[in-house]
Amino acid sequence: MTADLSAAYAECRRITRAQARNFAWGIRLLPSGKEAALSAVYAMARRIDDIGDGDLPEDDKRILLREARDAATNPAGHPDDAVCVALADAAKRLPIPLAAFGELVDGCEMDLAGRRYDTLDELIEYCRCVAGSIGRLSLGVFDPPLAGDTERPAGYADALGIALQLTNILRDVREDLGNGRVYLPSRDRELFGVQLRRLADGTLDPCDGRLAELVRFEAARAHGWYDRGRRLLPLLDRRSAACCAAMAGIYRELLTKIATDPSEVMRGRASLPARDKLRVAGRALLAGGRDG
Repeated sequence: MTADLSAAYAECRRITRAQARNFAWGIRLLPSGKEAALSAVYAMARRIDDIGDGDLPEDDKRILLREARDAATNPAGHPDDAVCVALADAAKRLPIPLAAFGELVDGCEMDLAGRRYDTLDELIEYCRCVAGSIGRLSLGVFDPPLAGDTERPAGYADALGIALQLTNILRDVREDLGNGRVYLPSRDRELFGVQLRRLADGTLDPCDGRLAELVRFEAARAHGWYDRGRRLLPLLDRRSAACCAAMAGIYRELLTKIATDPSEVMRGRASLPARDKLRVAGRALLAGGRDG
């Protein structure tokens, strides 16, 4: 590996360790070549997300997202960009579907348009763009021996991404509302008689307990996506399965915590302590991703 390439991967690792508060626990379980590649994937995805979530004017964001789409899907064309240098090398070594980054950009553009969702199917379309895409990119890094069966594993990877994004939506429901974003489908909110609004103290209106019931309802749906996505694990090698199980396990424990006490997301952002993340990652490594 050349010095420039080593420096490029080092930058991707720095970004991942600094910003991937949950993903980093799984990524570090991979062998070095795949760990470097997934760090490059994450660093590019983080760049795209940061544009979408940043404070720039909408027109500026659209320009930057257009540039990021080109960089992510054609990293070899950007030899002066450290993340692109690492990503281009990773895509040479492994079957990473770089076109999936375009779907991530599509999802960010949905946010820019202020899109809201009437039905679960519409929300799943969004989740498939912003997170299913990451699942499929990660599958390319894991590079399992598929023997021609690519559709089924890609579907499982997609499902895990959707599960993680549904968890994020529940975790961030209060914060997103403050930023003018509502992801919970309007039909579900109407079914439970919930109006998302903040009270004077900044917490979400519990709607006489109806919001908690809606959160539990959506959490049960997300658990179903985890169940489907975990069918990917037996198709992966031991270290890749451990990485995948650790990332999914951390988010699933967070989802369980949210469903157990929905009031936590009404007050702020729910999270797991580092000791619990370490426990999940350690269990995944010992089990090779096969259980837990």
